[in-house]
Amino acid sequence: MRRLFLAVFVLTLAGSGAQAGPLTICPKKQVVRLNAKLHGCVLDFTKNHSGDNRIWSEALCKKRDMYVYLPPGYDPAVRYPIMIWMHGFIQDEKDFLDLAPLFDMAIVSGRLPPMIIAAPDGSITGRPSFLQAGSFFINSEAGRFEDYLVVDVWNFLTANFSIRPEPEAHVLAGASMGGFGAYNLGIKHRDCFKVVLGIMPPLNLRYADCHGRYFSNFDPDCLGIQERYRPHSTVGNFYGLIHIEEKHLIGPLFGRERKAAVYSIARENPVEMLETYDVKPGDLAMWVGYGCKDEFNLGAQIESFAYFARKRGIDPYVVVIPNGRHNSATGLKMMPEFATWLMPLIKNYAPPLTLSEPCLK
Repeated sequence: MRRLFLAVFVLTLAGSGAQAGPLTICPKKQVVRLNAKLHGCVLDFTKNHSGDNRIWSEALCKKRDMYVYLPPGYDPAVRYPIMIWMHGFIQDEKDFLDLAPLFDMAIVSGRLPPMIIAAPDGSITGRPSFLQAGSFFINSEAGRFEDYLVVDVWNFLTANFSIRPEPEAHVLAGASMGGFGAYNLGIKHRDCFKVVLGIMPPLNLRYADCHGRYFSNFDPDCLGIQERYRPHSTVGNFYGLIHIEEKHLIGPLFGRERKAAVYSIARENPVEMLETYDVKPGDLAMWVGYGCKDEFNLGAQIESFAYFARKRGIDPYVVVIPNGRHNSATGLKMMPEFATWLMPLIKNYAPPLTLSEPCLK
C-alpha cells in the first residue's frame, strides 16, 4: 500500500494534465485524431493503436515503440534537422503525443524551423511503471539503452527519413531522466550530436556541499561530492510527505554492490564526464532549465554542472523558473526560451516552411 500511495502521490504532483501520460491506454484512433489537428503529422511506430508497428532493437533483443513527427510539407527529397526527444521517469513514448502539438505550432509560427522529431520509448520493460526504475538511456544492468538509442533508433531514422548529415543539425533533448540522457549521450557522441537540451535534468548525480549535504543550495565556496552509494539516502522530497530514496533510481541500473555502484555512477555522471571525455568549448551547444523549488534539488545539481563547465570555458545557457517544481507545468514554462535558443542554431540546416503540401499521413 505504501508503494501504491507513493505512485499515486507522485503522479498527482506531476500535475501534467496530459492525455497520454503514464499508464494511459491509447485509443485506436488517437494518432489519426491528433494528425487531423496538426499541420505536420505523427507517424506511429508503436503497438499502442492499430497493429504492431514497433521497430526492432538489436541492443535490447526486442521490439520497441517510437513516434516520429514530420513537419508540414515534409519532402523526402529535402533534408531536415532532427531532434531525438527523450521522455522522463515513469513515462514512455506516449508522453510525446501531448508535446507534438506544441512543437507543431512552434514550427508553423516560425519559432522553430521545420524539423523531424523522434520520440523513442526508454522505459525498461516497454511500458511506464511507478514501481520500476527508468533506463536513463544508458547501458546498465537494466539493458543496453545507449546502444538502442544511438545505434538502433539512429540507424532506423537515417535509413527511413531525409536527415541532414551535419552533427550541428542533430539535437538531443528531453525532460528529467530524458534531459540526463541528452547530456550523457551528447557528451559521449559528439561526433554525431552537437546540440543538447535538458529540462530539469540531473547533471551531477554525486552532488553534495562541503558538509556532505544533498539538500543544500549550490555554493562554489562549499563544494563536496558523494563518495559512497547510500541506498536509503533521500534524493526526492515532496512536501515532506514522500521521500524518494537513492536505491529507487540507482539500484536497478547498477546493482547492490556499493563500491561498484559508485564507480558506475561516476562514469555516467555528466559533470564528471566533462573531464573524462575532455569536453572543450565549441564541442556541444548546451541549454538547461530548472525550477527553484525542484523536489529533487536539481537546481543545485545544474548550477554545479554549469560551474564546472564554465571552468573549462564552456558556457551552458541556463533558464531558471523562480517558483518552478519538478513537474510538467514548470517544463512548459521553459518551452518558449527552449525554442528561442534552439532556432538560430539549426535554422540554416532546415528548408523553408511549406504549408501548401500535405504531410505524409
